[in-house]
Amino acid sequence: MTIFIVALTTLISILAFSRHELMLKLQFNPYQVYHRKQYYRLLTHALLHADWVHLFINMFVLFSFGNAVEIYFGRLEAMGVLAYPRLAYLLLYTGAVVVSSLTTLKKHKDDHWYNSVGASGGVSAVIFASIFFAPWQNLLLYAIIPIPGILFGVLYLVYSQYMSKKASDNINHDAHFIGAVFGLLFPLLIDFRLAGTFIEQLFRL
Repeated sequence: MTIFIVALTTLISILAFSRHELMLKLQFNPYQVYHRKQYYRLLTHALLHADWVHLFINMFVLFSFGNAVEIYFGRLEAMGVLAYPRLAYLLLYTGAVVVSSLTTLKKHKDDHWYNSVGASGGVSAVIFASIFFAPWQNLLLYAIIPIPGILFGVLYLVYSQYMSKKASDNINHDAHFIGAVFGLLFPLLIDFRLAGTFIEQLFRL
């Protein structure tokens, strides 16, 4: 499922780089969503990216963490906890994309000129779902510095919340924050008893 999402997103993003009408049609424009009922934009904007760097970073991170989450979901299937792991993964990703856009929709529903693209909400959810299952596994900050996943998660949430309030750049930090929280809580929607597994691993230093 991860490879499918990466391939589809890469294809649509590359097409949109040279086809402005496709970018206009699929990007997240809260005004169009709210006033013209173009609800599909809540999902399709995740298929687009601003440039090659934006696309590469998101897809590289999604591929890295997505494969891990698929393995964790596969283990839940083997344990009899999860019946449809691929469907669950798809719901994790697409659900996060949509839910992480709702705050932005509320903020900018009357702003005709506001647009955003990118899969960051879904990617954040996948990262944090991975952290849920292995909170002390080291992640590579800036691809160099090893840092425990749970520590990275806390810093990521604090930074996203701070930058959202500061609003000093063009990055949708609300989507990052909400997507991350969605991903961290999603396993509990599968089976609330997984909270015990998370807590157990969290205190297993």
